[in-house]
Amino acid sequence: MESTLLTTLLLPLALGVIMFGLGLGLTLEDFRRIARYPRAVLVGLLLQIGVLPWAALGLALAFRLPPELAVGLMLLAASPGGATANIYSHLARGDVALNITLTAVNSVLCLVTLPVILNLSLEFFLGAGQYVPPPTRKIVEVAVIIVLPVSLGMLVRAFATGFAGRMEKPIRLLSVLVLVLLIGAAVAQAWSTLLGYFAAVGIACLLFNLVSMGTGYLAPLALKLPRRQAIAIAMEIGIHNGTLAIFIALNVLQSPMMSVPAAVYSLLMFFTAAAFAFWLNRRPATAAEAA
Repeated sequence: MESTLLTTLLLPLALGVIMFGLGLGLTLEDFRRIARYPRAVLVGLLLQIGVLPWAALGLALAFRLPPELAVGLMLLAASPGGATANIYSHLARGDVALNITLTAVNSVLCLVTLPVILNLSLEFFLGAGQYVPPPTRKIVEVAVIIVLPVSLGMLVRAFATGFAGRMEKPIRLLSVLVLVLLIGAAVAQAWSTLLGYFAAVGIACLLFNLVSMGTGYLAPLALKLPRRQAIAIAMEIGIHNGTLAIFIALNVLQSPMMSVPAAVYSLLMFFTAAAFAFWLNRRPATAAEAA
Protein backbone atom coordinates (compact mmCIF):
# COMPACT_ATOMS: atom_id res chain seq x y z
CA MET A 1 0.00 0.00 0.00
CA GLU A 2 1.50 3.33 -1.01
CA SER A 3 0.58 6.97 -0.54
CA THR A 4 -1.25 8.17 -3.65
CA LEU A 5 -3.53 10.99 -4.75
CA LEU A 6 -6.45 8.96 -3.38
CA THR A 7 -5.06 8.68 0.16
CA THR A 8 -3.34 12.07 0.39
CA LEU A 9 -5.94 14.38 -1.19
CA LEU A 10 -9.21 12.85 -2.41
CA LEU A 11 -9.96 10.79 0.70
CA PRO A 12 -9.34 13.63 3.22
CA LEU A 13 -11.30 16.06 1.02
CA ALA A 14 -14.28 13.71 0.71
CA LEU A 15 -14.25 12.99 4.45
CA GLY A 16 -14.08 16.71 5.19
CA VAL A 17 -17.21 17.36 3.11
CA ILE A 18 -19.06 14.52 4.83
CA MET A 19 -17.94 15.69 8.28
CA PHE A 20 -19.44 19.08 7.44
CA GLY A 21 -22.71 17.30 6.68
CA LEU A 22 -22.58 15.48 10.01
CA GLY A 23 -22.05 18.78 11.77
CA LEU A 24 -25.32 20.04 10.27
CA GLY A 25 -27.15 17.50 12.42
CA LEU A 26 -25.35 18.24 15.70
CA THR A 27 -25.81 20.80 18.45
CA LEU A 28 -23.83 21.63 21.58
CA GLU A 29 -26.51 19.84 23.58
CA ASP A 30 -25.42 16.53 22.03
CA PHE A 31 -21.95 16.97 23.55
CA ARG A 32 -23.28 18.27 26.87
CA ARG A 33 -25.31 15.06 27.15
CA ILE A 34 -22.13 13.00 26.83
CA ALA A 35 -20.44 15.10 29.53
CA ARG A 36 -23.39 14.42 31.83
CA TYR A 37 -23.25 10.67 31.12
CA PRO A 38 -19.54 9.84 30.69
CA ARG A 39 -19.96 6.06 31.06
CA ALA A 40 -20.25 5.56 27.29
CA VAL A 41 -16.96 7.39 26.69
CA LEU A 42 -15.19 5.32 29.36
CA VAL A 43 -16.57 2.05 27.95
CA GLY A 44 -15.47 2.95 24.43
CA LEU A 45 -11.97 3.93 25.55
CA LEU A 46 -11.52 0.82 27.71
CA LEU A 47 -12.54 -1.45 24.83
CA GLN A 48 -10.24 0.39 22.42
CA ILE A 49 -7.17 0.45 24.67
CA GLY A 50 -7.68 -2.54 26.95
CA VAL A 51 -9.31 -5.20 24.75
CA LEU A 52 -8.39 -4.72 21.09
CA PRO A 53 -4.57 -5.01 21.41
CA TRP A 54 -4.99 -8.33 23.23
CA ALA A 55 -7.42 -9.56 20.57
CA ALA A 56 -4.94 -8.63 17.82
CA LEU A 57 -2.10 -10.35 19.70
CA GLY A 58 -4.17 -13.51 20.10
CA LEU A 59 -5.03 -13.59 16.39
CA ALA A 60 -1.43 -12.91 15.33
CA LEU A 61 -0.25 -15.84 17.45
CA ALA A 62 -3.13 -18.13 16.51
CA PHE A 63 -2.56 -17.62 12.77
CA ARG A 64 1.24 -17.62 13.19
CA LEU A 65 1.58 -14.47 11.13
CA PRO A 66 5.04 -13.54 9.87
CA PRO A 67 6.65 -11.07 12.32
CA GLU A 68 6.23 -7.95 10.15
CA LEU A 69 2.57 -8.73 9.43
CA ALA A 70 2.01 -9.39 13.15
CA VAL A 71 3.49 -5.99 14.02
CA GLY A 72 1.30 -4.43 11.32
CA LEU A 73 -1.81 -5.97 12.92
CA MET A 74 -0.76 -4.66 16.35
CA LEU A 75 -0.17 -1.23 14.83
CA LEU A 76 -3.69 -1.32 13.43
CA ALA A 77 -5.14 -2.31 16.82
CA ALA A 78 -3.31 0.57 18.49
CA SER A 79 -4.64 3.12 15.99
CA PRO A 80 -7.71 5.15 17.04
CA GLY A 81 -11.03 5.16 15.25
CA GLY A 82 -11.09 6.80 11.85
CA ALA A 83 -13.24 9.60 10.51
CA THR A 84 -15.14 7.00 8.47
CA ALA A 85 -16.55 5.63 11.73
CA ASN A 86 -18.57 8.83 12.11
CA ILE A 87 -20.07 8.33 8.65
CA TYR A 88 -21.12 4.74 9.27
CA SER A 89 -22.49 5.64 12.71
CA HIS A 90 -24.54 8.38 11.04
CA LEU A 91 -25.88 5.92 8.45
CA ALA A 92 -26.71 3.38 11.18
CA ARG A 93 -28.39 6.09 13.32
CA GLY A 94 -25.84 5.90 16.09
CA ASP A 95 -24.79 8.68 18.46
CA VAL A 96 -22.49 10.66 16.17
CA ALA A 97 -21.62 13.15 18.91
CA LEU A 98 -20.27 10.25 20.95
CA ASN A 99 -18.26 9.09 17.93
CA ILE A 100 -16.67 12.49 17.50
CA THR A 101 -15.91 12.70 21.23
CA LEU A 102 -14.34 9.22 21.24
CA THR A 103 -12.28 9.99 18.14
CA ALA A 104 -11.00 13.21 19.68
CA VAL A 105 -10.12 11.70 23.06
CA ASN A 106 -8.70 8.53 21.51
CA SER A 107 -6.54 10.53 19.14
CA VAL A 108 -4.97 12.37 22.07
CA LEU A 109 -4.45 9.18 24.10
CA CYS A 110 -2.99 7.59 20.99
CA LEU A 111 0.03 9.87 21.30
CA VAL A 112 0.97 7.79 24.37
CA THR A 113 -0.63 4.38 23.83
CA LEU A 114 0.30 3.83 20.18
CA PRO A 115 4.09 4.18 20.61
CA VAL A 116 3.98 1.99 23.75
CA ILE A 117 1.99 -0.81 22.07
CA LEU A 118 4.01 -0.59 18.87
CA ASN A 119 7.40 -0.60 20.62
CA LEU A 120 6.37 -3.63 22.71
CA SER A 121 5.16 -5.37 19.53
CA LEU A 122 8.44 -4.68 17.71
CA GLU A 123 10.37 -6.08 20.67
CA PHE A 124 8.12 -9.15 20.98
CA PHE A 125 7.91 -10.13 17.31
CA LEU A 126 11.18 -8.78 15.89
CA GLY A 127 13.42 -8.24 18.89
CA ALA A 128 13.93 -4.73 17.58
CA GLY A 129 15.12 -1.93 19.81
CA GLN A 130 13.61 0.69 17.52
CA TYR A 131 11.93 3.69 19.15
CA VAL A 132 8.72 4.87 17.50
CA PRO A 133 7.91 8.52 18.29
CA PRO A 134 4.33 9.76 18.77
CA PRO A 135 2.71 10.49 15.35
CA THR A 136 1.83 14.05 16.40
CA ARG A 137 1.68 15.53 12.89
CA LYS A 138 -0.68 12.85 11.57
CA ILE A 139 -2.94 13.16 14.64
CA VAL A 140 -3.21 16.91 14.01
CA GLU A 141 -4.13 16.24 10.36
CA VAL A 142 -6.86 13.80 11.41
CA ALA A 143 -8.17 16.31 13.97
CA VAL A 144 -8.40 19.00 11.31
CA ILE A 145 -10.31 16.69 8.95
CA ILE A 146 -12.81 15.87 11.70
CA VAL A 147 -13.11 18.82 14.06
CA LEU A 148 -12.97 21.79 11.66
CA PRO A 149 -15.67 20.65 9.18
CA VAL A 150 -17.95 19.44 11.98
CA SER A 151 -17.59 22.78 13.76
CA LEU A 152 -18.48 24.65 10.56
CA GLY A 153 -21.53 22.43 10.07
CA MET A 154 -22.67 23.09 13.64
CA LEU A 155 -22.30 26.84 13.09
CA VAL A 156 -24.47 26.60 9.97
CA ARG A 157 -27.09 24.65 11.93
CA ALA A 158 -27.06 27.22 14.72
CA PHE A 159 -27.59 30.18 12.38
CA ALA A 160 -29.55 28.51 9.53
CA THR A 161 -31.64 25.76 11.13
CA GLY A 162 -34.02 25.42 8.19
CA PHE A 163 -31.21 24.96 5.68
CA ALA A 164 -29.52 22.35 7.91
CA GLY A 165 -32.78 20.39 8.18
CA ARG A 166 -33.32 20.41 4.41
CA MET A 167 -29.76 19.22 3.78
CA GLU A 168 -29.87 16.25 6.17
CA LYS A 169 -31.28 13.72 3.68
CA PRO A 170 -29.16 14.86 0.68
CA ILE A 171 -26.02 14.68 2.85
CA ARG A 172 -26.93 11.14 3.98
CA LEU A 173 -27.31 10.09 0.32
CA LEU A 174 -24.04 11.84 -0.54
CA SER A 175 -22.33 9.91 2.26
CA VAL A 176 -23.47 6.60 0.77
CA LEU A 177 -22.36 7.65 -2.73
CA VAL A 178 -18.93 8.82 -1.56
CA LEU A 179 -18.38 5.62 0.40
CA VAL A 180 -19.22 3.49 -2.64
CA LEU A 181 -16.80 5.49 -4.80
CA LEU A 182 -14.05 5.29 -2.17
CA ILE A 183 -14.51 1.53 -1.79
CA GLY A 184 -14.25 1.05 -5.55
CA ALA A 185 -11.16 3.24 -5.81
CA ALA A 186 -9.48 1.59 -2.82
CA VAL A 187 -10.14 -1.93 -4.17
CA ALA A 188 -8.76 -0.98 -7.59
CA GLN A 189 -5.68 0.64 -6.06
CA ALA A 190 -4.82 -2.22 -3.70
CA TRP A 191 -5.95 -5.15 -5.85
CA SER A 192 -2.45 -6.58 -6.28
CA THR A 193 -1.82 -6.22 -2.54
CA LEU A 194 -5.02 -8.08 -1.76
CA LEU A 195 -4.16 -10.93 -4.11
CA GLY A 196 -0.63 -11.20 -2.79
CA TYR A 197 -1.30 -11.15 0.95
CA PHE A 198 -4.94 -12.02 1.56
CA ALA A 199 -4.19 -15.68 2.21
CA ALA A 200 -1.60 -14.74 4.84
CA VAL A 201 -3.41 -11.99 6.71
CA GLY A 202 -6.94 -11.62 5.28
CA ILE A 203 -8.75 -14.05 7.59
CA ALA A 204 -6.98 -12.64 10.65
CA CYS A 205 -7.98 -9.10 9.64
CA LEU A 206 -11.58 -10.15 9.00
CA LEU A 207 -11.84 -11.89 12.36
CA PHE A 208 -10.24 -8.92 14.11
CA ASN A 209 -12.79 -6.63 12.47
CA LEU A 210 -15.72 -8.84 13.49
CA VAL A 211 -14.40 -9.18 17.06
CA SER A 212 -13.89 -5.42 17.31
CA MET A 213 -17.32 -4.52 15.98
CA GLY A 214 -19.14 -7.30 17.84
CA THR A 215 -17.50 -6.48 21.16
CA GLY A 216 -18.12 -2.77 20.60
CA TYR A 217 -21.84 -3.41 20.14
CA LEU A 218 -22.58 -6.20 22.63
CA ALA A 219 -20.49 -5.00 25.59
CA PRO A 220 -22.25 -1.59 25.85
CA LEU A 221 -25.66 -3.27 25.56
CA ALA A 222 -24.67 -5.70 28.32
CA LEU A 223 -23.74 -2.68 30.44
CA LYS A 224 -27.22 -1.18 29.80
CA LEU A 225 -26.08 1.66 27.57
CA PRO A 226 -28.60 2.94 24.98
CA ARG A 227 -28.59 1.31 21.55
CA ARG A 228 -27.48 4.52 19.79
CA GLN A 229 -24.40 4.67 22.00
CA ALA A 230 -23.69 0.96 21.44
CA ILE A 231 -23.82 1.55 17.66
CA ALA A 232 -21.44 4.50 17.99
CA ILE A 233 -18.95 2.49 20.07
CA ALA A 234 -19.14 -0.49 17.70
CA MET A 235 -18.34 1.71 14.71
CA GLU A 236 -15.64 3.59 16.59
CA ILE A 237 -13.61 0.55 17.61
CA GLY A 238 -14.52 -1.53 14.56
CA ILE A 239 -13.40 1.09 12.01
CA HIS A 240 -9.77 1.85 12.70
CA ASN A 241 -7.74 4.69 11.28
CA GLY A 242 -6.07 2.63 8.59
CA THR A 243 -4.62 5.77 7.01
CA LEU A 244 -2.71 6.53 10.21
CA ALA A 245 -1.44 2.95 10.47
CA ILE A 246 -0.31 2.95 6.83
CA PHE A 247 1.38 6.32 7.30
CA ILE A 248 3.38 5.07 10.30
CA ALA A 249 4.31 1.79 8.59
CA LEU A 250 5.55 3.52 5.44
CA ASN A 251 7.03 6.75 6.78
CA VAL A 252 8.15 5.92 10.34
CA LEU A 253 8.95 2.20 10.22
CA GLN A 254 9.91 2.24 6.51
CA SER A 255 8.19 -1.15 6.07
CA PRO A 256 5.65 -1.66 3.26
CA MET A 257 5.01 -5.16 4.65
CA MET A 258 3.79 -3.71 7.96
CA SER A 259 1.26 -1.57 6.09
CA VAL A 260 -0.42 -4.64 4.55
CA PRO A 261 -2.74 -5.52 7.51
CA ALA A 262 -4.02 -1.93 7.63
CA ALA A 263 -4.57 -1.90 3.86
CA VAL A 264 -6.43 -5.21 3.88
CA TYR A 265 -8.43 -4.29 7.00
CA SER A 266 -9.37 -0.90 5.56
CA LEU A 267 -10.97 -2.58 2.57
CA LEU A 268 -12.73 -5.31 4.55
CA MET A 269 -14.19 -2.89 7.10
CA PHE A 270 -16.01 -0.96 4.37
CA PHE A 271 -18.08 -4.04 3.59
CA THR A 272 -18.57 -5.38 7.12
CA ALA A 273 -19.53 -1.94 8.48
CA ALA A 274 -21.97 -1.43 5.59
CA ALA A 275 -23.56 -4.83 6.25
CA PHE A 276 -23.74 -4.05 9.98
CA ALA A 277 -25.37 -0.67 9.35
CA PHE A 278 -27.88 -2.28 6.96
CA TRP A 279 -28.74 -4.92 9.57
CA LEU A 280 -29.19 -2.30 12.29
CA ASN A 281 -31.52 -0.24 10.11
CA ARG A 282 -33.62 -3.31 9.30
CA ARG A 283 -33.75 -4.51 12.92
CA PRO A 284 -36.02 -2.49 15.23
CA ALA A 285 -34.62 -1.66 18.64
CA THR A 286 -36.12 -3.37 21.67
CA ALA A 287 -37.47 -1.23 24.49
CA ALA A 288 -34.42 -2.01 26.62
CA GLU A 289 -31.95 -1.12 23.86
CA ALA A 290 -33.66 2.16 23.05
CA ALA A 291 -33.90 3.25 26.71
